[in-house]
Formats: sequence, C-alpha cells, structure tokens
Amino acid sequence: MTEKGAHPADTPLYPIREVSRITGVNSVTLRAWERRYGLIRPKRTPKGHRLYAREDIERVERILQWLSRGVPVSQVKELIDQPQSAPVSEPVSGDWTSQQRQLMAAIEALDQGQMETLFTQSLALYPVAICLAELWQPVLRELEEHWTDQLGAALQRRCLESFLRTRIGIRLYHANRLAKGPVLLIAPLPDDPGTLWLLLAALAASDAGYQVQLMDSALPFGELPLAIERLHAAALILVSGRAERADLIRRQLPRLAEQLDAPLGLCGPVARIRNGDLADSLVELLGDDLPLAMARMRPLILDH
Repeated sequence: MTEKGAHPADTPLYPIREVSRITGVNSVTLRAWERRYGLIRPKRTPKGHRLYAREDIERVERILQWLSRGVPVSQVKELIDQPQSAPVSEPVSGDWTSQQRQLMAAIEALDQGQMETLFTQSLALYPVAICLAELWQPVLRELEEHWTDQLGAALQRRCLESFLRTRIGIRLYHANRLAKGPVLLIAPLPDDPGTLWLLLAALAASDAGYQVQLMDSALPFGELPLAIERLHAAALILVSGRAERADLIRRQLPRLAEQLDAPLGLCGPVARIRNGDLADSLVELLGDDLPLAMARMRPLILDH
C-alpha cells in the first residue's frame, strides 16, 4: 500500500519549475498553497526538493478552475477534497470583493503599507492573471470613474503609479532574465493621462512568458519602427486607459501598423471604447482584459 501523499516508484515526477511551466502558476504560489493551505502535497527528494506527480498537476488545474470562478483560496481545499460523485454546492465568493474594498481604501488613504500587503499577498496566493482580473482591473476601473471630479484624484493616481512602477519594475527585471518567450515592446499612446494600465499590461505580458521592453512614456510614432528593429521586438503593444483623439485612432495608428515589421496591438480601455474605428486596419484590438489581450497576441506573433 502506498503511503498517503506518496507516489508509486514508477510514477513520473516533475520538479517545481516544470509544474510552473505546465500550469502557469509560479513557484512562489505553489509553495504558498502547500504551506499555508495544504492544497498540494508533493514528494520530496533527500535534499528537500519538491517533486510533483501527474495527479498533483491535475489537482493544481482543479484549483485554478475554482479560483477562476472567484472562490477564495482558503475555501478551495474543502471543495476539491470532496468525492467526485458528491454534489458540490456553489460557494460564496466574497473574498475578492473584500480585497477590492481594502485596496480602494488603501489607495484613497495613500496607505502604501496596506497596498504593499495586498499586492504581495494576492500575487503570492493567486496566479497573476486571476489577480489582474479579480482585483486590479476592477479596482482601476472603479477608481477612474471616481477620479473624474474628485479632489485629490491626481495625488492618488500618482502615488499608485509610483507604487506599481517600483513593484512591477522589480518583477519585470527578474522575470526578463528567465523568460524564454519573444520580446514584446509595450508603450503608451500619446497624451495618455497616466501609466496605470500600461504597468498592468506589462505585468500581464511578463506573466505570459514574454520578455518585456517597457517604455513608460510615449515614443514619437516615427521612432517606433526603429525601436522594433533595435530591441528585436516580435510585436508592439500600445496601451491607453482612455479614448484617444479620433484622428490618432482612425488615421495614425493604421498608418503606423503598415510601417512596422511586426504586429501592432492596442489594449486597455481604449481598445474597448474604439472597437469599431480600426476594423479594416492592421491594428489588432486586444481589449481591456489584459491577460486575455496577451493570449490573443501570441498567435499573431507566430503567424507574422
């Protein structure tokens, strides 16, 4: 009889880096799920290195399915440990709502300590794509509605930009050293009021395996073909958090796309707002769901 948590000797075992590659869950998160919640129980080598069986990988995939439905990580173990034939009731998923409120309050209070806690904790326990979809993108959309006429909005925006520029910049630095994917040049559109969507887009691209070259201020359109060439970029993504001028959308972007020797994608709220303006151009509208936008970009790079 095999001991609980152990695996037969002839079962293929995978190191944590391979499990991370297969599932898209980074190693820090896999360790946190094991230590804090007992969600997975990998085998250990004599030196303490984790080894995962195929059933562990399947369990990680089931965890991701529940998390994508908004279930808090603290509730997942009870759900996936139920017998397959047992009826599973729909769980209450208020954890993200609570985190959104906490993050909103921290940003409005300029409480960088609490922002640090929420940023670090969420990315340690959940995949980046889920954190963006369930926490950061909803909060940013709500903030931008409030910031329209709110006193102190500029201060809140700049403090949040400064916070994310530092945290995401550190992650990009380390991720780029390990990334094997193509180089993605990410830059803002001219006259964008801030870099928040740009920074989150860079985080999503890095999580998708790209090597990210981030420009946090706009380049003249005439220099973008040179930037693509010199940086050896496989694609260019332009990001904006607002609707741009009609002439920029309808005339300049299609002209730019024709000059580039690489795909050009547009993401952020601008891609949703102006969805009909670029239908007959080479500009790819990727939407404002950033992880999905990066997934849509990959086949365009492969086909180019």
